[in-house]
Amino acid sequence: MNRLFSLLLALSLASPAFAQSCDRACLRGMIDRYLAALVKHDPTPLPLAAKVRFTEDLQELQLGDGLWRTIEGLRTFRQDILDVRSGVAGVHVVATENGQPVLVAIRLQIEGGKISGVESTVVRNREEGMIFNPEAVKDASAAMNVTPTPAQRNSREDMQRLALLYPEGLRVGSFVKVDAQITPEAYRFENGQLMAGPGCTFFQGCTNVREQRVPTLPGITARVAAIDEEQGIVWLRMNFGPGSLMRGEGELTVWEMFKIYDGSIQAIEAFMEVVPAATPFLWDY
Repeated sequence: MNRLFSLLLALSLASPAFAQSCDRACLRGMIDRYLAALVKHDPTPLPLAAKVRFTEDLQELQLGDGLWRTIEGLRTFRQDILDVRSGVAGVHVVATENGQPVLVAIRLQIEGGKISGVESTVVRNREEGMIFNPEAVKDASAAMNVTPTPAQRNSREDMQRLALLYPEGLRVGSFVKVDAQITPEAYRFENGQLMAGPGCTFFQGCTNVREQRVPTLPGITARVAAIDEEQGIVWLRMNFGPGSLMRGEGELTVWEMFKIYDGSIQAIEAFMEVVPAATPFLWDY
């Protein structure tokens, strides 16, 4: 295990700085309230901290700007990620803007019953996402919403370790080399496109996530954005770094969900966006 990977794992395992009183129902309710306010173009009813921070597409904005001004509604897809221990409520949704579908990822930080931070990404077209097939993102997948039994669940620490083997595999150019535990049935679904797993036809040899050929991305950076211990989902915030685009300039920034139980990655789903090279995360996780 290399030094970079060891450091990432150590950082991700650090205990949250404060205890949380917002349980799963509370976190889910925060997402409900946020999305309802977003559609109404009015953040004022939300329980906001005095100095709430808001970013969209890695830019600092005032809460109420960006998609808040242009959203027309929400479609049927919604996938929650609820991290009670860290006070994080995450969601992937498909919204409508100018009559067209857009892919949206939102991370809410909850402190003392209030929203203290909002990080969001809005992917509007193929130029912004490199891959863009929103019409295929209709409903939350059955695989991502399997509720593991207590016997199937991995510890929070093991879930983090298993998920972080994925960016480590991209760093060295092989999931096999890092012994990433990915089941043969696992798939990877990115911006609505099946990119790997059973039934994949995107390119030759993509039917097995673990064994497929992947680019070598030595500049990849990864952070743990949330861990849903009950549902077995680890949500990574990643920048793939130089060489991550099929064509053109820039880099891919990614919100990637890993379904983990029985000691293996069972499914992978992501929203991703092209950003200028060396764009920082802006957030500490």
